[in-house]
Amino acid sequence: MTFFKKRFLSKSTLSQSTFPQEFYLNLLYLLRWVGLALLVGIMAGSTSALFLKLLDVVTAYRESHLWLIALLPVGGFLIGWLYYTWGQEAEAGTNLLLHSIQEPASKRLPLIMAPLVFVTTVLTHLVGGSSGREGTAAQMGGTLADQLTRLFKLPPRDRKLILICGVSAGFASVFGTPLAGAIFGLEVFLLGQVRYQALLPSFLAAVVADYVTTAWGIGHTAYPQVEVPAISGLTLGATLLAGICFGLAARLFSWTSHAVGTTFKKFISYPPFRPVVGGAVLALLVWALGTTKHIGLGIPTIVESFTSPLPPYDFLVKLAFTALTLGSGFKGGEVTPLFYMGATLGNALFTGLPLPLELLAAIGFVAVFAGASNTPLACTLMAIELFGAECGLYAGLACAVAYVFSGHSGIYGAQLVTESKHPFYARESGTKLSEVKRRLF
Repeated sequence: MTFFKKRFLSKSTLSQSTFPQEFYLNLLYLLRWVGLALLVGIMAGSTSALFLKLLDVVTAYRESHLWLIALLPVGGFLIGWLYYTWGQEAEAGTNLLLHSIQEPASKRLPLIMAPLVFVTTVLTHLVGGSSGREGTAAQMGGTLADQLTRLFKLPPRDRKLILICGVSAGFASVFGTPLAGAIFGLEVFLLGQVRYQALLPSFLAAVVADYVTTAWGIGHTAYPQVEVPAISGLTLGATLLAGICFGLAARLFSWTSHAVGTTFKKFISYPPFRPVVGGAVLALLVWALGTTKHIGLGIPTIVESFTSPLPPYDFLVKLAFTALTLGSGFKGGEVTPLFYMGATLGNALFTGLPLPLELLAAIGFVAVFAGASNTPLACTLMAIELFGAECGLYAGLACAVAYVFSGHSGIYGAQLVTESKHPFYARESGTKLSEVKRRLF
């Protein structure tokens, strides 16, 4: 390897390289990242397969044994105690992963982060918390990928790439969307910038992880292929209005979840007690509403939103339940709940906008997530992968508008603002979202 660096990678060699030398370097780069992406994809895809299978099992068990919801405070204490005892270093979760990508010379991610978030997310769903799965998959993928940095003695620049691979692989495998997963890993850690240097490794890892998960016999939710109306001034105007609503909903969720977390930390000093209180409140709310449609992943309601009118308040209830669950200390991701909020909000807008119900549900599904995660490109690709290429224009427009109207807010406080969304926000460039003054509207 030392000979290779001296012979092929010196500045003089690169500046005077011939085509055969350039081709050889590119081939070595490709082969190297094919090997690393295979390892990352196999690890992420296999853990996601087990994770998705267990989520299905515990969800079905909870729905047939509803008394488990009364154990939300008990499950909350166990989750809080596990992190307080063994996982304080990993408590930041996805934000710690994003920080490691931004600062690749920082300390390696603790290996306990993967099994801890795996177990606690499954427990959250067993007792009836309202959370998702993307955060867990990304953390598992990133943590396992980071262990390869020591094994192969990767320098910081390559550590950044392999961490991105882990995020992309986790996202792609848990949703069955390799294109969106690959771009999500490139787009999520910097607001306003995409790191194309990691494009090839990210795509390789996402494709492998998705294939491995499917090879284990794990299926993904099938959504309808959306038929769209002809493009006109009326339909584009309606899409713009819908995008504004989706962006404001994303902003509301981001603000609410951060506000709930801050409130619990302010008034409850002992961390394991926070999810106890949050779990008790959540259990009482579920009992008062008399339905379990707003807890867990909520996939049946998401699917129903494409075909049948739903109560217009569904998205607000899911927003409140998810903010309470995650803000008080339960574990899981925000993405599937954001899909729920977006699809049900799109369903609610059907009565006032001249767009088909299934199209509004589809673009809401991705646009609220785009605004909350600040990843409009990945979300546009996700719409194409899940709902068909025909809705790409409408989804892309809605995601772009939601991205702008969500402002410098988001579910990932560690995101670094490299390029502001609007000149009004230019003064906030170079800061992390967690450092931006929290404002609702």
